[in-house]
Amino acid sequence: MTSSPTPDPTLVARARAWRHHLHAHPETAFEEHQTAAYVAAVLEDQGYAVVPGIGGTGIVASLTRGTSDRAVGLRSDMDALPIQEVAGRQHGSVNAGVMHACGHDGHLAMVLGAAAVLAEQDGLDGTVRLILQPAEEPGRGARAMLDDGLLERFPLDVLYGLHNLPGLPAGHLHVRAGGIMASEDNFTIVVHGRGGHAARPEAVVDPLVVGAEIVLALQTVVARNVDPVSPAVVSCTGFETDGARNAIPSTVRISGDTRSFHPQVQELLEARIRALAAGIASAHGASVEVTYTHEFAPTINDPEVTSRAVAAARAALGPARVEANCAPIMPSEDFGVFAHHVPACFALLGNGTEPGHGGTPLHSADYEFNDDILAAGIAFFVQAVRNELSST
Repeated sequence: MTSSPTPDPTLVARARAWRHHLHAHPETAFEEHQTAAYVAAVLEDQGYAVVPGIGGTGIVASLTRGTSDRAVGLRSDMDALPIQEVAGRQHGSVNAGVMHACGHDGHLAMVLGAAAVLAEQDGLDGTVRLILQPAEEPGRGARAMLDDGLLERFPLDVLYGLHNLPGLPAGHLHVRAGGIMASEDNFTIVVHGRGGHAARPEAVVDPLVVGAEIVLALQTVVARNVDPVSPAVVSCTGFETDGARNAIPSTVRISGDTRSFHPQVQELLEARIRALAAGIASAHGASVEVTYTHEFAPTINDPEVTSRAVAAARAALGPARVEANCAPIMPSEDFGVFAHHVPACFALLGNGTEPGHGGTPLHSADYEFNDDILAAGIAFFVQAVRNELSST
C-alpha cells in the first residue's frame, strides 16, 4: 500500500516509546552495544536484513523491493555524551554520568519510524539502507564505518541525514546546498619559558605573558587574514600553567579549536596560528610547540541531492515549514565524512524555541529531544526515499 507522508499516530506513539527507551539507556562512543542490539531487534522485526559490527558498534540494515540496483541511505547517529542528566524525567538515563544530550535518541527513533513505514509500502524499486553510526560526538564513527568497507559492502547512490536544532520552530526543516556545518580543527600551543620566583620577574622568561599575547593575537586571524565572505572561527578554550601562587611557571598550555568550510581556509588558519605563536614566543626569548589536528570534515551538501531533499520536505511538511537556503552554522557533524564519499544531503530540523519544550541548547544537562517533531522527521525521510525509489 502507498500511504500519505504524514505518519499514522500509532506509529508516532511507537517511535516515542523507542525514543524513551533509548534515552533511558544511553551509551558513549563505540560503547553502543545495548543501543545497537535494541535497534537491530526492532529492524529485524520490520523485515530488514541487519548486519551489526560495522566500524565497531555500527549497523547497516537493508530492505530491497523490486529489481532496481539503486540504493538510498538514511543515516542516524547512536552515541550519547558523558554528561550527568538533570533528574526528574520518567524516562531519564539509568546510566550515571551518561545522557542523550544531543538528541541522537530522537534521530534513531525517526529513522526507525521511517523504516517501519517503508517496510509496509508498495511502489518502491530499489534498496533502502539504514546507516546507524557509532561515535558521532568525537568525530570517529563515520571513518570507522568507511574503513570497515561500508561502501564496498553496502553501496549507496545517495545518503540523507538530519539533526534536531533547538532555536528553530518545531518541525521546520532548514537546508542549503554546499556547506551547512563547519569543519572542526583542534590546536594546542605549549609555551616554554623559564620559571622562577614571582618576586624576580626580571630573572625569568614568563610564559604567562607570552601565552596571553598569543591568545590576543589569535583574535586577529579571522578579522585580518580570512576573506570576510568565508565563515571562520578561532576559539581559545583552555589556558593552563604548572605554576604555584608565588612562582612564575615554566610552561603554559593553550588549547582551542577552529571552524571553517573550505580546505584553503583550514590551511590558512593553521599557518597563521603557527606563525603568530612562534613569532611572539621568539620575541620574548621563549619557544613553542604547536599541535594542529583535523577532527571533523565540513558537511557539504550535494546541490542536486539538496534540491531533491527540498522537494521531499515541501511535500512532507508543506512549503511554509521548509527553508531551502538557510545560513550555515558553525558546529560540526561527522556526517561530513560520508558526504565526501557519497552524494548526500544533511538537514536541520527545528526542535522548538521554548526552553523546556525543545528550545534548551544541545549538550545541556537539561536538554531533551522534542517528541513533537518525530512525525516531521519520519515524514521527511519517507518522502525522500519514495522520491528516490518510486517505481512509477
